[in-house]
Amino acid sequence: MNIGATDNMTKLARLSGFGVLALAALTCSALAQEAAATVEEVVEEVAEAVPVLDTGDTAWMIVATLLVLLMIVPGLALFYGGLVRAKNMLSVLTQVLAITCVVMVVWVVYGYSLAFSGDGPFIGNLAGAFLKGVTPDSLSGTIPEFVFICFQMTFACITTALIVGAFAERIKISALLVFSVLWVTLVYFPIAHMVWSGNGYLLDMGALDFAGGTVVHINSGIAALVGALIIGPRVGFGRDAMPPHSLPFTLIGGALLWVGWFGFNAGSALAANGTAALAMMNTFVATAAAGLAWMFAEWSGKGKPSLLGLVSGVVAGLVAVTPAAGFVGPIGAIVLGAIGAVVSYFFVTTVKNALGYDDSLDVFGIHGVAGIVGSILTGVFVSTSLGGVGLDDYSMGGQVWIQFVAVAISVAWCAVVSAILYKLVDVVIGLRVPEEAEREGLDLTSHGERAYDL
Repeated sequence: MNIGATDNMTKLARLSGFGVLALAALTCSALAQEAAATVEEVVEEVAEAVPVLDTGDTAWMIVATLLVLLMIVPGLALFYGGLVRAKNMLSVLTQVLAITCVVMVVWVVYGYSLAFSGDGPFIGNLAGAFLKGVTPDSLSGTIPEFVFICFQMTFACITTALIVGAFAERIKISALLVFSVLWVTLVYFPIAHMVWSGNGYLLDMGALDFAGGTVVHINSGIAALVGALIIGPRVGFGRDAMPPHSLPFTLIGGALLWVGWFGFNAGSALAANGTAALAMMNTFVATAAAGLAWMFAEWSGKGKPSLLGLVSGVVAGLVAVTPAAGFVGPIGAIVLGAIGAVVSYFFVTTVKNALGYDDSLDVFGIHGVAGIVGSILTGVFVSTSLGGVGLDDYSMGGQVWIQFVAVAISVAWCAVVSAILYKLVDVVIGLRVPEEAEREGLDLTSHGERAYDL
């Protein structure tokens, strides 16, 4: 054999061996990189699955919770207080504050558990009664669970307190407190669970309610209407003049409601993010459009724009945009607010007078009606073609139908259960104060004090 050829073959073999080793090394490196990438993805998925406290989200949600409390006391209290006659000013303030205190205690004892625990579609369970298992380290998303509990607690408080405006100036404080405990337990907690809890029936159905169109406003508005019908009108209703005694108080209360509503709507994003910013923008512009729409409707119909009408329009706009705040664009919010205000104006000035019921402070006409309008039209303005955020597999007709069904279920449940509870309390305690006490005023007869030295 040729010695040169042998040397060449030996060199070739060596080179081939080095090539195999190099190829093996490259393969191992690629596999190692792929494995590292896979491990990194798994770590990221685990990190996303495990809640991590976000101090920015936490700080915002603490502020949002306090803003919702501001809506109730002093906001709602002053708004209602200014609308009643002077002899009943303190009674309304007392009722709003007392309901707030009662519902807070009920919420901690068993309300939070019924609203947000368990896998049932209609109501939670008592596994979390007395806030069992909740510690300062417990998280709900990126915020402490205690903050989430407090935020949702304020929603339960204001929803129940809103109802009192329908039968102001004639309800017993004892009957009101008993009714409030029963109502928040049997009406509010189930609806809140169905709309906002993970396995809630209406949520699974696809119903959209960003900040409480069904849970808060339809609930309170329907309960208010049922209460006004069952309790009956005030003494002298339709015969005696019953003007608001202090529209400046009503303006102050309405302004505090608007300010606090940013916690209500933007806070419902449960984070300091773009959705909260969208809800904030919509809470500005929908409310402004609604105030103008009511003012011009009244101006056209009665010849003069009134402060009461303007404030009422503002509140109607806040209500109408609530279910849509994080789902629609600013232009959609403007249209939604204007429609909600005009429809509410029609109910307050025309339908109420035609039917003759005494919803003292127009709780149904504003909260119930604007809540229904806003909830249904959310299904329209969520469309990306109208500036909304859009939905997967979105069909405008299909979503509007889902919104309508959610509204119908909320209305039916609230109306039937509320009527039963009013009747029960009336049989056991009696809902109304005596006629003489009503004529003299609840401030003195129910509370032994006056708002003013007359």
